[in-house]
Amino acid sequence: MKTKLYEIAHSRAGDKGDVLMLSLIPYDEALYPILREQVSAERVKKHLKHIVSGEVTRYELPNISALQFVCHGALLGGVTTSLGMDTHGKSLSYALLEMEVDLDK
Repeated sequence: MKTKLYEIAHSRAGDKGDVLMLSLIPYDEALYPILREQVSAERVKKHLKHIVSGEVTRYELPNISALQFVCHGALLGGVTTSLGMDTHGKSLSYALLEMEVDLDK
């Protein structure tokens, strides 16, 4: 069964210059292995391809059942130089949660 990430997880966003950090935390820790298996850095980069122009790196935080994605080239130069509407990238956590995962795997 395919489902959107927002059904099973929440996300937070942070920024430093033109670098966006996105966390992905399942509501139920039992779903962490599914997120770890299916939400790769490559898949996040593809999902956010119209927003993130640089490299995406994924960090696993198994002690808190979370993933963190560091997205370079995501904020049109950063808070002080960007003409974008969301210079801090807060809405991009919701963009990540639009990704689908397969719960039957």
